[in-house]
Amino acid sequence: MADRVHPRDDSPQPTLTSPNNSSELAKQPTPPAPEKPVPPPGTYVIQIPKDQVYRVPPPENAKRCQQYSRRKPRRSYCCCCLCWLLGLIFIFIVLVGIAAGILYLVYRPESPKYAIEDVAVKGINITSSSSVISPKIDVTVRAENPNDKIGIYYKKDSSVRVYYSDVKLCDGVLPAFYQPSNNVTVFKTTLAGSGIELTENVNKALRGAQGQGKVPLELKLRAPVKIKIGSVKTWKITVKVNCDVTVDKLTADAKIVSKDCGYGVDLW
Repeated sequence: MADRVHPRDDSPQPTLTSPNNSSELAKQPTPPAPEKPVPPPGTYVIQIPKDQVYRVPPPENAKRCQQYSRRKPRRSYCCCCLCWLLGLIFIFIVLVGIAAGILYLVYRPESPKYAIEDVAVKGINITSSSSVISPKIDVTVRAENPNDKIGIYYKKDSSVRVYYSDVKLCDGVLPAFYQPSNNVTVFKTTLAGSGIELTENVNKALRGAQGQGKVPLELKLRAPVKIKIGSVKTWKITVKVNCDVTVDKLTADAKIVSKDCGYGVDLW
């Protein structure tokens, strides 16, 4: 009887590794890394470090880059100066506010008070055929300083004007004097006008107002003053007084029917 032939298995069989075999495998050299592709003929490869790629601009932009690099320090310097200036201004405002608060608490300042005591009118004859007048008005002013520790210096270059219906009748000045604390000063000033021509409407309105016994006049007073606080004097401050005064007639014995005065100041 013939022997039975078995088919041969050509598939690779797993190999068992022992510790000796693993050490032998470790000793075997690693396969070499794949070589970089060789560029075709006629080409060049230039290697540039990364730091130079970002630091060096192209030749056409080199000049612009220098301009930008020069501007940055100037901007930062200007910003620093501006911050310092704003900080100093803020500190100055805070200090001024603190000083003003302390002065107010110590001296308790009060506004002076002004009033028109008497008005005597001369040189206005509205019954005359002539429309040109040269009025003279004596105005008595009452000034009161109610402060306990503050004096007022009334300086030169003051002005007093009297108007009727926006027509200036006469003007003058106030006397220069010093008014101490808790003082009331009454003074008279003479205002004069020359060659004032009245229109027919204004002349007619004056006659009608005098016939009713109510002639409205407007008095504007401007006086530069200096405030004395203790031993310190302030800069010049302009006192502004506007008074609406109504008299019964335009004569020397005129009487005041009504009066209303408003007060304000210009600090600068």
